[in-house]
Amino acid sequence: MIRILLADDQRLVRTGFRLILESEPDLTVVAEAADGQQAIELARTTRPDVVLMDVRMPVLDGIAATAGLTGQPGGPRVLVLTTFDLDEHVYDALAAGASGFLLKDVKADQLVDAIRTVHAGDALLAPTVTRRLIGRLVAARPPRSGSTTRSELAARLTEREQEVLVLIARGLSNAEIARALVVSGATVKTHVGHVFAKLGVHARSQAVIAAYESGLVQPAEFDRT
Repeated sequence: MIRILLADDQRLVRTGFRLILESEPDLTVVAEAADGQQAIELARTTRPDVVLMDVRMPVLDGIAATAGLTGQPGGPRVLVLTTFDLDEHVYDALAAGASGFLLKDVKADQLVDAIRTVHAGDALLAPTVTRRLIGRLVAARPPRSGSTTRSELAARLTEREQEVLVLIARGLSNAEIARALVVSGATVKTHVGHVFAKLGVHARSQAVIAAYESGLVQPAEFDRT
């Protein structure tokens, strides 16, 4: 059973999502939060697997709440909710550790599939849309403070780990990476774990951002795939 926490300051939105999710046999909503601070507090007591997180909320916004949740060992996966897909705040939430984002008018089946995907943790949610968002915003804004440079990335990662990171940035799942490199799934999982640890990230989206910001992957490189 996948345990879900809903964080949105609009009760109607939370109610709609709850009705959709609780109609699925493998999903259950364990808590609802009206702001980011409440989401963090409820996550400590209810231990959800996935949090649906609105970006703009009172008291503590979704970006800060995402960072607070994903930075903890064994923390939940976070799916960010937004009203338009080029929202710069979504990029900041992905950089903070969100596993992906959804538009608030998402279809019911897409919502359910997204939750199952991020819960599995071995694929980038909506890879084409996510990497286009990341690529465009990386190209349009100065590097974030503390961003990994190309030389730093090369010093931290082996050649094989850099190859794996490029494939992650292309949106490939672990199984697809295993087929591309002709190695086992367990080997890929180990490489991905090493990449995350060496880059100090907790989610695939953060690894993709590091790949773009360092210059290992160019913003337009996969824009047509």
